[in-house]
Amino acid sequence: MKLKNSFFYTIRENIKDEDSISGNLLVRSGMIKKTSSGIYMYLPLGLKVLKNIENIIREEMNRINAEEVLMPSLINKEVYESSNRLSSFGNSMFSLKDRYEKDYVLGPTHEEMFTMAALNKVRSFKDLPFSLYQIQTKYRDEARARYGLIRVREFLMKDAYSFDKDLDSLDISYNGMFNAYKKIFTRLGINYKVVKADTGSMGGLLSEEFQAITDIGEDIVVYCDSCDYASNIEVSESIVSEKESSEKKLEKDLVETKDAKTIEEVSEYLNEAPSKLVKTLIYKIDGKLYALLVKGDSEVNETKVLKLLNAENIELASEAEVKKVTRSEIGFVGPISIDVPIIIDNEVSTMINFIVGANKKDYHYKNVNIDDFNYIMAADIRNVKEGDMCPKCGSPLKFKKGIEIGNTFKLGTKYSECLNLKYNDIDNDLKPVWMGCYGIGIGRCLSAIVEQKNDDKGIIWPMSIAPYKVAIVVVDINNEKQLETANHLYNTFKEAGIDVLLDDRAERAGVKFNDMDLIGIPIRITIGRKVDEHIVELKKRCEEEFTEISLFDVLYKVQDIIEEENI
Repeated sequence: MKLKNSFFYTIRENIKDEDSISGNLLVRSGMIKKTSSGIYMYLPLGLKVLKNIENIIREEMNRINAEEVLMPSLINKEVYESSNRLSSFGNSMFSLKDRYEKDYVLGPTHEEMFTMAALNKVRSFKDLPFSLYQIQTKYRDEARARYGLIRVREFLMKDAYSFDKDLDSLDISYNGMFNAYKKIFTRLGINYKVVKADTGSMGGLLSEEFQAITDIGEDIVVYCDSCDYASNIEVSESIVSEKESSEKKLEKDLVETKDAKTIEEVSEYLNEAPSKLVKTLIYKIDGKLYALLVKGDSEVNETKVLKLLNAENIELASEAEVKKVTRSEIGFVGPISIDVPIIIDNEVSTMINFIVGANKKDYHYKNVNIDDFNYIMAADIRNVKEGDMCPKCGSPLKFKKGIEIGNTFKLGTKYSECLNLKYNDIDNDLKPVWMGCYGIGIGRCLSAIVEQKNDDKGIIWPMSIAPYKVAIVVVDINNEKQLETANHLYNTFKEAGIDVLLDDRAERAGVKFNDMDLIGIPIRITIGRKVDEHIVELKKRCEEEFTEISLFDVLYKVQDIIEEENI
């Protein structure tokens, strides 16, 4: 591409309404533009990067014999009713009616559609296994779109589905797709971890996430340096120390804690560590109120609670609902003499002489023990904390933030049973098909790469997905020799099959250098004052220094660099 007559622009200053490094740099480099909250247009450079990512994905999908299809975005609402998933999506679905008042949605995901497609093929065990995939736009009405392309309302996703006769066969398909994902993310140059995760609205037997490690990540990746344990905090198991306390149980004591409501305020008022306090939180779970108890320095893990109670919806109770069951203001709520089922965290069950709210304004109880109140169960209902014991080897756990860029699910027979996708086995018995589901957020991959690979000058694209591998910069376009040499080199690269950009704009050299750094082209060739000596400058985006090189050696040197850096 020659820049002089192309759609190319950059923005010098930071973008005020972009709250991430990647969002800011992608907008400033003219790769994307926000049209409204969580909705972006991809401009020529950004679309080229997106297509390069897609190409890598397609290559690896085709390598494992997955076949590409394209499903509709506009889907009859009845499809999601048939799988009982309307309630799990809730308000995140975009809904509309056609001119005949028939209900449709913009597809947030396509499990049902792929299952319906498979119905046309599957009759016998001889029709299995096979895998299908698509690269398609999804729509979700995010309550809080943010971080550029990381959390949006319209996004491009690669989703794949495998169809097998039994669990053993599903395991083979799953492992093939899992390994293909590792190759994809490695080729994209992403620093990632694979973690166990919650199956969520997808359901099924197993969920694993591919998390790009970055400080802006919305997920907390829990991992162990001493073994291969890695998990999303949502499902990371909390291990309670088995050490027995020698502390003697005391009688509970009502104490005044005037105006002290929060854990920090009560801790300071009573001169006790937050770990000596127990929080009583009133939750509404599938319409029923529960009291959940965790240590003062711990947080309730709502995902674990939903799993524990086999429930779908969880939210903190309103102030009015809390007052009704505790007869107390929020901040002084405790488990003693309240009329709701109580669930305590396993960690609380080991505590002695702890502090809780007294259900009386400005008062708490000291020296409370679990036999001072009734509870229906003790379970793991808290988030793990950094430094907790690894459930696999007992070493201290560590935390990193991550962006979920891909996920893999063993769906089992959930959707095949709902939609009657069955086959006749070797004994002519009717059996449900076993399914796997595998997704990659393509825009998220793009953003995660920028979050991981940037400096104060701009983006540093990996060679594998850069919009152009080489940028040729002409210092003085009025110098006939420089311009002629640049055009010759440009054509030489194109003939060699190398994506090349020629900056032939009437701009100062410094402006051109800054723009090429901002848009992240891996190799820059500068044609300047030594052109008469057949000398040009070669600089890699990831390095500070440039080297002078003979014009006759440039192509071979660039080919060597591309071969070395292409993953």
